[in-house]
Amino acid sequence: MSAKLRVLSHLPLDLIARVPEAHPDVELVVIPEEGELAPGLRGDVLLTMTWDLPNTAQVLKRGIRWVHTYGTGVDRFPFEALGGAALTCSRGASAVPISEWALAVMLAFEKELPERWIHEPGEPWTVVRPLGGLHGRRLGIVGFGGIGQALADRALPFGMRIRALRRSPACAAGEGGEGVEFARDLGELMAFADHLVLAAPATRETHHMIGRAALARARQGLHLVNIARGSLVDQDALREALDADRIARASLDTVTPEPLPAGHWLYTHPKVRLSPHISWSGPGSFDALINPFIENLRRFKAGEKLIHQVNTALGY
Repeated sequence: MSAKLRVLSHLPLDLIARVPEAHPDVELVVIPEEGELAPGLRGDVLLTMTWDLPNTAQVLKRGIRWVHTYGTGVDRFPFEALGGAALTCSRGASAVPISEWALAVMLAFEKELPERWIHEPGEPWTVVRPLGGLHGRRLGIVGFGGIGQALADRALPFGMRIRALRRSPACAAGEGGEGVEFARDLGELMAFADHLVLAAPATRETHHMIGRAALARARQGLHLVNIARGSLVDQDALREALDADRIARASLDTVTPEPLPAGHWLYTHPKVRLSPHISWSGPGSFDALINPFIENLRRFKAGEKLIHQVNTALGY
């Protein structure tokens, strides 16, 4: 084994070029996502994707002591293959673009865009019905980590009333400070919100949390925004709620499965706005995702505590 700390990476060099620039004393080896590894190849660190690749388990047997995933949600990572290795992720790196996306789809819902664009003479030049706005509207946020907090920071200047739900018992109810209240439970949040943004991790506890029971508690005309994981929503129950006019719109950046098969009802439902899991994208997105790894690599070499460690028992 090389005397240098060796990082094995499933990511191509063009995405991680800043790693050797920041840590020239580290040996970086790009490996394929599938197939056999070179005989005798071993490493100390694995930089990989958030999901299980064909040879992930094989790589983890090559001396890996720490794994970092290039992303946030690790619900598809094979925890059982870690074999005692530490696991970290790029938690919070995409909070700004994702929160901007959520705000954009809320504005689009209230201002009826793009429906109100006109394309030829003769279309109405006066407002045929009042448009909505964000000022005074009630925003419910499920999950108050980096994304939820970034969204609250941007929604407050619009004059929105904000209530969040988070797992931590210390923040189960009452004032959250800086204009944010905390809900006691999901039912309370459903009844409160005009816009409900899902920003919680995918775990056993959050699977289908937005199901028939929750949707039955929804405030009439709710706009549901999912920028988390498709598994949080029972899509059959959502369809029923949309068809019954209890839910006015669902803006979904993530669904189950991804990609959806041809002919799936979510493509064509008039109350669904579907995007291909792109809310994380924005200026500097790739740099933001690699920054936590660069910092953690410094900490790993110095024997310091790593940031953004994943609790594999909780699943995030």
